[in-house]
Amino acid sequence: MGNKVRPVIQMTVAWSQYPEFTHGTEGGLPLLPRGWAPKTLLATVRQLKKLGLRPGGHDPVAVLYGYSSKGGQWFAPLYLIARAKPMLPMTPNRWRSIAKANTARRCCPVCGRDRGYIIPPSLGMCVPCTEAGENTNASNENGADPWAA
Repeated sequence: MGNKVRPVIQMTVAWSQYPEFTHGTEGGLPLLPRGWAPKTLLATVRQLKKLGLRPGGHDPVAVLYGYSSKGGQWFAPLYLIARAKPMLPMTPNRWRSIAKANTARRCCPVCGRDRGYIIPPSLGMCVPCTEAGENTNASNENGADPWAA
């Protein structure tokens, strides 16, 4: 599976007063392969988060792209670090709401106990309730083997 060859072109960009080399455009934004973006000027949302910043409502100025090990192509919007705003602080009300949501995820709907771990959505109940439900069989109360003829 061959990678698509993108032509290298020179164009005006938002992060430099001089034209820069890009690989064309994607959605109207300059397209940069992995390793071409200036690390001191542009960052993805995850990189901004590590710096304690957020995009702050600004639109991306470029698109970063690359290929996964399986050959799939990925894209990530790039933002100007200079325009980024600081992350919003965690207020006491936000901490309370997160704690309340996590408590609800830890409580078993069958027995009503806080199990201290997140109840698996695939089970819908805590592990002890699931195991108790598997061990009790209403059709086999006398202990006889259900497979015996």
